Amino acid sequence: MTILTWQARQSKQLTLVQMEELTGISKTTLNDIENEKTSPTLNQLEVIAQALDMKITELFKSDYK
Repeated sequence: MTILTWQARQSKQLTLVQMEELTGISKTTLNDIENEKTSPTLNQLEVIAQALDMKITELFKSDYK
């Protein structure tokens, strides 16, 4: 499974600082999620999806989606 938060954030032309403000998730954590250094919790995915006005399922790519 691949998390597509970077692509989604770029399509909305948002910086990590702006995403931090919208989500309450630190930019360091957001960056780690985007670089697949850590996996987001379901709660974090929900907050990110809300901030990007997207469905959670749009934030990841999987053969089992």
